[in-house]
Order: sequence, then C-alpha cells, then structure tokens
Amino acid sequence: MLYLTESDVRSLLPMKECIGLMRSTFEALRDGTAQNQPRRRLILNTGSVLHSLAGAYGDYFGTKFYSTNPKHGAHFLFSLYDSHTAEPLALLEANHLGQIRTGAASGYATDVMSNPDAEVLGVIGSGFQARSQIEAIRAVRAIRQVRVWSRNSEKVKRLAGEAGATAVDSAEAAVRGADIVVTATNSKDPVVEASWIYQGAHVNAIGSNIASRRELPEDLLRSAGVVAVDSLEQARIEAGDLILSDSWANVVELKDLRAEYDPQRVSVFKSIGLGVEDVAAGAFVYEEAKRLGIGRPLYS
Repeated sequence: MLYLTESDVRSLLPMKECIGLMRSTFEALRDGTAQNQPRRRLILNTGSVLHSLAGAYGDYFGTKFYSTNPKHGAHFLFSLYDSHTAEPLALLEANHLGQIRTGAASGYATDVMSNPDAEVLGVIGSGFQARSQIEAIRAVRAIRQVRVWSRNSEKVKRLAGEAGATAVDSAEAAVRGADIVVTATNSKDPVVEASWIYQGAHVNAIGSNIASRRELPEDLLRSAGVVAVDSLEQARIEAGDLILSDSWANVVELKDLRAEYDPQRVSVFKSIGLGVEDVAAGAFVYEEAKRLGIGRPLYS
C-alpha cells in the first residue's frame, strides 16, 4: 500500500489531465459504470466535523475523509482500493486532490455549458479554490482577461499577481459583462446580483456544500436556462443555493448534458463535489506513482 503526499499529488495530477478524467467520470455515471455515495458528516459539540464521501470508478473504489474545525482548520485523506479484490492500494494526502478535481469539474462544466468564444472571466473569492478555477477555465477557453475581487484586498492582490489577473474594487466590477463567472467564497448570502450577469454568460458556483449557505440569488437561479449539478441526490442534501431558493425546475445532472450553450440564457453549474470524482483523480495519481516509482510503502 502506497502513501502519497500533497507534493506527490500536485506533481502527478495536471489540471488538463484531471479535466479529461472528470469528463470520463461523468460519462461513466451516465452509462451506469460508476457509482457515487453522497457526503456524510459526523458533527461534534466541540465544533469538529468528520466528513466522508465515497465512489467507484473503473477498477477502483475509495473514500475521501476529512476533519474540520473552525478554529483549527481542515485535514484531508483519501483511501483507494481495488474494486475486484477490495485490497487497499494507497493512502493519499488529499487537500490538493480535492482542489484540483474541483477545478477540473468546473473546467469540464464550463467546456460543456459556456460560450466557446468566451474571453472574460470574473472571479469572486481569493482562496486556493479560486486559483484552481482560473487554471481550469483557462485550460478550456481562450481567456484574455481575468478580474478578481474578494473582501480581503491583500489576498486579492496576491492572487491577481500570481494568476496574471486584474484586482478590482467590487464584486460587480468583477462579474458585470464577464462571459464566465466563478463564485468561490464561504458566504452565507448571495455575492452577486442577477442584473450583473448578462444573458449567455455561464456561472460556476463552487463555494458552498452546506444547506444553510448560498452564493447565488434566487432570481438568477430561477431565470437560468439550465442549472447543472454534479449529483441531484447530493444536491438535495447540501446545495444551499438551490435548497434555500427551493428552485429545482430547471436543475439537471451534469452527466446528462452535452454541448448546452444558449446565447439567450444564463447557465449555472452548482458544484458540490463527489466522492467518485476523488476516486477517478486518486486512481490516476496512484497509477502514475506506480509507473514512476513515487511514494513510500505503508506496509508490504
């Protein structure tokens, strides 16, 4: 059984490769050859939470489990198993695994749902997820301008410098007129207004997987031509944007979409993150590590 570090994962999982893996994952979900188990949470009165989500893809199955505490941060691990023998194969440090595959899922959704000629990206948020979103969207669209904003001006300036983006002074300035919009925040309340988003734009909302939080307003969701989710079953548990708006009439699963760009309507991808996405990404990292002789054995 191999143990692979965050550094191993970063070096072995390029974003473009991971976008292709997400495409294959949703195709496998469509044809019934992959499985996903929604996230479960064990909540303690100390504020600590244990989260777990699982899936099966190809010759592998596995679980990502992680602990969080509002004062002490988060810790991520992923365990991978052989689907034919149930043999444990690898244990991965999984913070970057989740970051990369979250970006890649948005990259795939953007490729399916947005204007093929999109050039301007507006980002609200300046954390590590915002970075991977920018990288993923640049991998599928010829973006010539990226505008970023968050409440933390120092982090915005840092992100703008690292990503070759423009720091702007308001959320509206970031997203108004943008072809593609990303919200990557921990906000409890909407961070955009529907009037800022032009008809034909695409929105990736990736900041929340908690039923009590949302980044998008109800009127934007209800007026969108299509709202795609990774999993409808899981979205009904934790997609706060949709739960709080009670807005489901135009919601579909990403696996059921092909090329869906409509220049007359806004499209939305509400990302919540699936265990099967982690399995596909983690299996690729494991196979590359075996091929290259990377990692150390936990036991023989």
